[in-house]
Amino acid sequence: MASTRMSPVATIALAVVAAGAAAFAYGSLVERTRWTLRRVDVPVLPPGAEPIRVLHLSDLHMAPWQRDKQEWVRGLAALQPDLIVDTGDNLGHERGVEGIRRAFEPFRGIPGVFVNGSNDYFGPVLKNPFAYFTGPSRFGLRSKSLDIGELHAYFAELGWRDLDNTATALDLRGTHFEFFGVDDPHRGYDRLDLITAAIDELRAEDPLGDETWPDEASAVDRPTVTVGVAHAPYQRVLNSFVNHGAQLLLAGHTHGGQVCVPGFGALVTNCDIPREQVKGLSVWRHGLRSAFLNVSAGLGTSIYAPVRFACPPEATLLTLVPTA
Repeated sequence: MASTRMSPVATIALAVVAAGAAAFAYGSLVERTRWTLRRVDVPVLPPGAEPIRVLHLSDLHMAPWQRDKQEWVRGLAALQPDLIVDTGDNLGHERGVEGIRRAFEPFRGIPGVFVNGSNDYFGPVLKNPFAYFTGPSRFGLRSKSLDIGELHAYFAELGWRDLDNTATALDLRGTHFEFFGVDDPHRGYDRLDLITAAIDELRAEDPLGDETWPDEASAVDRPTVTVGVAHAPYQRVLNSFVNHGAQLLLAGHTHGGQVCVPGFGALVTNCDIPREQVKGLSVWRHGLRSAFLNVSAGLGTSIYAPVRFACPPEATLLTLVPTA
């Protein structure tokens, strides 16, 4: 009678297949919806300033049926943030704005700023996941255009300001902020050449901000926190932001690698940022200048790649505090 025992090679192959199937099931059914709030302090405020709570949201890739994600995001309003920063890729379906409206409605009246990601313009398409190992994702002709105008109109209803290739200023808890940002760098929509002019125009239009100062010298000497915002953290963008004096940089896009190896981290970044800075708070250095950089791992995935592993979806609550 012939033996039915498997060879060592077959046994190993079967074990690898079983482990892969288990990992995919966990990543798709469990970790993909294990939404996490990351909290971090960032020392960028002038001495004596009141702490400021900034809720950083990114990469929701929202579809209308994703009610659990919508409810989790709604619950973040209980954090009572002073500012919302949205770094793009809000939409993941042609009716994604329906889910965004439900998720973001509790934030109405909270100041906010936002930039576009590529998936605010175009819908998701099925891609070969191994192609990410050859470099940042490329774009074909199959992507369906999304209603970014409706998304922008809703953000305007919320009172949020559009930072795509422009600048704006806000006063929060007694601290003056200047924000500048770019449209999606992954698609090449960023216009870094416009940033200097946007900042100069901002200061010319509103040199005193929302507060009254007794003389011009006070306005010039007033401590200002400068924040650069982009969807995709390409090095050319981060370097330009630092050159323009940003003290804090906020971005998304990377999904934190989305599928990571425990003890090693992200396998891909989908841009040219160093792998060790693919998510979380770090320091970005360019020449003699530096700034804090927070890259959000994001809250969603493409509907065609609904899996995360060793990289749970996240929002970030940054508490800005005075420098030492």
